[in-house]
Amino acid sequence: MDIYLREAITEAKKGLEEGGIPIGSVIVHNGKILGRGHNKRIQKGSVILHGEMDAFENAGRQPASVYRDCTLYTTLSPCPMCSGAIILYGIPKVVIGENKTFSGSEDLLKKNGVEVVVMDNYECIEMMEDFIKNNQELWHEDIGI
Repeated sequence: MDIYLREAITEAKKGLEEGGIPIGSVIVHNGKILGRGHNKRIQKGSVILHGEMDAFENAGRQPASVYRDCTLYTTLSPCPMCSGAIILYGIPKVVIGENKTFSGSEDLLKKNGVEVVVMDNYECIEMMEDFIKNNQELWHEDIGI
């Protein structure tokens, strides 16, 4: 398995251990993790701290030229909010652990020139299926339904 997807999965597991939603993300620049994060909506009482947004926040303020050379790894297909941030900062490539449990806004990313790679990672699928089965109300809140 890709080492950076493995790091995103580690972040997702941290979120689950903290009582949150198991979605993790890392932003990689020139082979180095620039920012990492996991969904902290529950832990922080936040409306925006999805895994990708937390990774952006933890990457800190970067020049656009840096973000244009990054790859974002996420355990789950990005929602419209996170996809918007990916497009805004010019991230050219997104590697997605899985999109079976949530298809996200992959078409929006592609339409804006982002390369989208879906790994169909079994560990990511199983983690989300278990979470959704046991936390349906919380999951629906997270995806806005």
